[in-house]
Amino acid sequence: MTETKIWANSGDSHFLEPEDLWQKNLPARLAELVPRTDKDPDGEWETVHIDGMSFRRKLPTGRAKEFLEATHRAPGARDMSLRMKDLDKEGVWAELVFPSLGMWSSSFRTPEVLREALRVSNDWAYEEIEKHSPRLVTAGQVSTLDIGDAVAELERIAEMGYRAVFLPVQPHPQQKDYNQDVWEPFWTAAERAGMVLAFHIGTDPVDLSSGSGHGEVKFRGPGGAVLNYTETTYGGQRAVTKLVASGALDRHPDLKVLISEGGATWVPFIADRIEEGYRQHEMAVRPKLKRSPREIIYSQVYASFQHDQSAVAAASYMGYDNVMWGSDYPHMEGTFGHTQETLHQLFDNADPAVRERVTIGAFRELFPTVPPVPTAA
Repeated sequence: MTETKIWANSGDSHFLEPEDLWQKNLPARLAELVPRTDKDPDGEWETVHIDGMSFRRKLPTGRAKEFLEATHRAPGARDMSLRMKDLDKEGVWAELVFPSLGMWSSSFRTPEVLREALRVSNDWAYEEIEKHSPRLVTAGQVSTLDIGDAVAELERIAEMGYRAVFLPVQPHPQQKDYNQDVWEPFWTAAERAGMVLAFHIGTDPVDLSSGSGHGEVKFRGPGGAVLNYTETTYGGQRAVTKLVASGALDRHPDLKVLISEGGATWVPFIADRIEEGYRQHEMAVRPKLKRSPREIIYSQVYASFQHDQSAVAAASYMGYDNVMWGSDYPHMEGTFGHTQETLHQLFDNADPAVRERVTIGAFRELFPTVPPVPTAA
């Protein structure tokens, strides 16, 4: 007997822009400062040039190379038409899409270069992704190096029709952290524009000049792969803690935050810890909040997951309703190729109301203009 297809919205997916997007669309004086690489003839090392700096890094080989290739193997990683076919086959109706070039942002040092590069990215993504289908919600990108630039670009892309803005879990190394008051104009602008703050785990600033490879490796040796993967989840938790403890979300009750790909069961846990710290250390707490930390988190913070059985339990038994499934397409940590198997494992025995909320409702609460799943889909 063929199982009924479960349709779901996805709070996490990715798309690969053309690698030469910035070089082709920026003025020559800026184009020469965006990232480019020169590979050695032996294929073992490359020289990376970015914003007037050059450094060497070792290219991935063996299993590391296989890992990177697997991450982008899905047909729709670069082709929107193939992507929509994949979504239909997998049972993914609507999705939040994170572009990829912005992962270089923490390596820029000149505000103008980063501002103009991300402006090019946003214009391209709007034409190629956002306008391709009403089922696609693109996360715009803003500079976290210059907050004035971030506010201006957020307001510009909101006028274009963007509904979400991507933020790394920690801002540019030269900028103050999210709990500092310098970010208040940005939170105000995002709330006024109705823009969802979409943080994605694993986006902590990486010092590429260290030559450590194509991503930060904190652990090596026994268990290193699992340790490094697990480590990526903590940045999203820290970002939420900063926004709650600093009073940013309390001051902006209409501001919504999504932590993509970091699981969901941590949210009740973090709410408990912040609540306890706020209560037990009351004599030292600044600022004072108008609402309890738990109320703030449960009403304003959303979290997406891929495979976690415990995430469904968070929605079913822990009182946390803002749990959202995500495919992480096309990455290897996601569900591409086994989405229906995953959804049935997660939801066949779940309460129907919980299933609807996690697969459809939470996403549409953040992005209500996305068309509903047709009954005949």
